[in-house]
Amino acid sequence: MHYDAIIIGAGNGGLSTATKLAIEKKNVLLLEKHNIPGGCGTSFRRGRFEFEVALHQLSQMGRPESPGPLRELFKEYGIEDRIDWIPIDSLYKINLPGGFEQSMPADRDEAVKVLSESFPHEKENIERYYETVWKFSEETEAFLEAQKNSKEAPSSFEKLITKTFFRTKFPTLAKYGLRTTQDVLDEFFKTKELQLCVNTYWCFMGMPPERFPFSILARVTYLYITDKPYYLKGGSQVMSQALAEVIQENNGEIKYNCGCTEILVKDNKAYGVIDEHGNKYTADNIVSGISPLDTYFKLIDKKDIPESAVEYLKPYTVGISALTCFIGLDCPPEEIGFTDSFNLIYGDTDCNEVFKNSKNLMPDTDALITTCYTIDDPSVSPEGTSIITAGALKYGKPWMELSKDEYYDTKYKAADIIIERLEEKFPGIRSHIEEIEVATPLTHMRYLKHPEGAIYGFEQDLKSSVYFFPNEDKIENLTFSNGWVNICGFGPNYLYGNQVAEKILQKEMK
Repeated sequence: MHYDAIIIGAGNGGLSTATKLAIEKKNVLLLEKHNIPGGCGTSFRRGRFEFEVALHQLSQMGRPESPGPLRELFKEYGIEDRIDWIPIDSLYKINLPGGFEQSMPADRDEAVKVLSESFPHEKENIERYYETVWKFSEETEAFLEAQKNSKEAPSSFEKLITKTFFRTKFPTLAKYGLRTTQDVLDEFFKTKELQLCVNTYWCFMGMPPERFPFSILARVTYLYITDKPYYLKGGSQVMSQALAEVIQENNGEIKYNCGCTEILVKDNKAYGVIDEHGNKYTADNIVSGISPLDTYFKLIDKKDIPESAVEYLKPYTVGISALTCFIGLDCPPEEIGFTDSFNLIYGDTDCNEVFKNSKNLMPDTDALITTCYTIDDPSVSPEGTSIITAGALKYGKPWMELSKDEYYDTKYKAADIIIERLEEKFPGIRSHIEEIEVATPLTHMRYLKHPEGAIYGFEQDLKSSVYFFPNEDKIENLTFSNGWVNICGFGPNYLYGNQVAEKILQKEMK
């Protein structure tokens, strides 16, 4: 059968692309290897608990009276009213060695206020920092809008920022666009603890501050505060299912338990796919929701892989994965002292040094990313209980080198270390554990089919992200829709998936 578009993988980007094309009455086929849609946007049950796999906070929603771009997109898709959205007033809570704690409100003025109270000697620096973050974001949006409306071919950002007109029109973007988070924080702040309070989002991208682009930190900070973070009743699986339903309601076809085994290419043009059951489908457009590495080097016949793709992907390195404990407690969160839905627990204030431990197996010194959305949505777990996820960023290769026996021993030893560290912060948590499941980088490899279990695609450092994502298409009619070619995260990938669909629609109009 012939389709207008075939999408490989029902992750966030693939779902969004398929939804947009379906509501535009295009003949769409979505192939998904798993038995449910969502990729990282899924949940699973253990006992009486349903655990969220990945979503911490959804950005770019805005309020109903002042909708952000993601809410506007979900309105267009017809799913905004199908979901109960839960606004979150606190961005996160920082927990440092020695007992220092700082909750960060989702409001710029309040954030400046609470930080100035904790670090009064840096009050002016704090004000200057947030002013810079806002100017940077506003100039970024103006620059992107100018690029979109320009008829000239875009030049590289590195060359562009050296031009006089650019530095005059976008001075903050030119000054900070190609700098690391650590470099910028050292410019503004003298206090290490204060730096840790504002740089938390490095863990969302899996890069230490000395490699983490300030451009991402600035934009994420701005978007989470201006558009406000959201959770949703039922977790991300509800969102994934809603998108899948819209696709099917608009006559789009979804095949679950049906992965793609080959992309058919002739004369450097993709024209179809073969699924794992041996069925062949042809299409005018193929959209890959999986990694470019697997797409080019596992799904395409060796003779049809363009040398340009090989050279193009050489500089890019597979990113980090995660080790996570999914914990169901037989008590409410306040009983163990859990008061904020998202906690980052540091074992050391030098997170650049601590990050090096992500290449080791045991999470003894890593920053612990810990959530409890029972605080924001008590109905997320049975009455009188709570759900907590706690984990650390870990690279996949060390886990891939373990034997089967070593793997299980290591997995539960690592989980025990996480629980012990949580016990120090939340006394009594161990005695209240009713259910626990442990996911390692190998778990992510199994369910996501990502190389090395990567959860953020390629490493999102200065050389590989923001202005340098590998989003150039090397085979005609084959493009990508996921966090491997775009900034990772739920909101960004829904929006990017929509952009991919719009490009396909525009191409058909020519």
